[in-house]
Amino acid sequence: MHQLLSPEELKARVGKEVSLFGWVHDVRVLGGISFVLLRNSKGIVQVAAPKKAVAAEVSEAISRLKQEDVIEVVGTVKESSAARHGIEVVPSRVAVVSPSAVPLPLDPRGVTPASLDTRLQWRSLELRRPESAAIFRVMDAAVEGFEGYLRRNGFIRSFTPSILGGTSEGGSEVFKVDYYGRPAFLRQDPQLHRQLVVAAGFDRVYDLGTNWRAELSHTPRHLSEHRTIAPEMAFISDERDVMRVEEGMVAAGLREVVESCADELALLKLELEVPATPFPEVDFPEVYSILSRAGREVPRGEDIDEQSQRVLADHVKKQTGSDFFFLNRFPAAAKPFYVMRVDDEPEFARSTDLVFRGLELSSGGQREHRHDRIVAQIKEKGYSAEELKWFTEPFRYGVPPHGGYSFGIERFVAYTLGLSNVKEAALFPRDPETLQP
Repeated sequence: MHQLLSPEELKARVGKEVSLFGWVHDVRVLGGISFVLLRNSKGIVQVAAPKKAVAAEVSEAISRLKQEDVIEVVGTVKESSAARHGIEVVPSRVAVVSPSAVPLPLDPRGVTPASLDTRLQWRSLELRRPESAAIFRVMDAAVEGFEGYLRRNGFIRSFTPSILGGTSEGGSEVFKVDYYGRPAFLRQDPQLHRQLVVAAGFDRVYDLGTNWRAELSHTPRHLSEHRTIAPEMAFISDERDVMRVEEGMVAAGLREVVESCADELALLKLELEVPATPFPEVDFPEVYSILSRAGREVPRGEDIDEQSQRVLADHVKKQTGSDFFFLNRFPAAAKPFYVMRVDDEPEFARSTDLVFRGLELSSGGQREHRHDRIVAQIKEKGYSAEELKWFTEPFRYGVPPHGGYSFGIERFVAYTLGLSNVKEAALFPRDPETLQP
């Protein structure tokens, strides 16, 4: 296998011959010298070919190059104050490994602008653009930070089903699939099976995978297929134990991005900071009072809309300086059957959302672990207790207090990097219109 060398690695090889592989990012043939910008996953390196210093066949080979040809360059690394990274390669051989067709349907240099639809249609070309590739290197670092934090705190990764025999939150927003002639559904969230893993005696687990939501939404915040990291933990005191784990995970993910993605952040013209913890918390029913003082009246017992959420975010930012905060103790009427209610105030539930810059990143909280309460809440919500026995029966045999959350990875990256559309943070996004590529 050919080794790809980064610009930093090439700096250590000044005066030595190297063999480089990559794409032609750009090529300029001038009177006395030709330049090729060679791009691969390690970065962009300048290849400089003065006609007086290279063989005629090298100059001829460069003159025939097209943008996005895959090439091999053999040459000597030299210092150059005029080149990016302070080095360049003077070639002794240039060979096309795989030619590119012309014209290109999309310019990976970004010199010629393209609409988001075009960029997503030609996703493999779009991802050659260094700024687009940087998004997914940041995502990789963030997930590494998330997982590292969870594992250091005793969590193990679990793999729960993506195909379910029933729905947990109603059937209007689930994808129905044929399962050997029987109806089945793609999961909206792996939560119920994570709870069963906790019921089995695994006190700290997390799931990292894909979820689906059949929501006919065309906003820049929604995907029909998205990835989450979703921990579940047992023997908690209340939902605030869950919040402490989540904020620690978020801070660890951002710390990993800041420490390992300096080049990517510079390319995206961003400066990120690791947030201070603990994150602020705003609880219901206080939420209604804060909104009322801001001129937004929401009846007690009702959930809030996105605009109200942004108003709360502005309030928290002014009061604490934090871009993050937890919304806690939502109205129980707005939450699913598995959420634990506050015993002495059953109008409200131990349900939490993490909000970042006014936008929801996750939903979670404390689950109801008492069998009789779960069954009662299933009936109250209008679901069939019989159809949910597969989930509720294990709770008859002793399940500890537990809770967790499901955290959206694409949303987190999109909001952190200030992307205009969450689709930019999905390699091959799926929405109500898009199934290809």
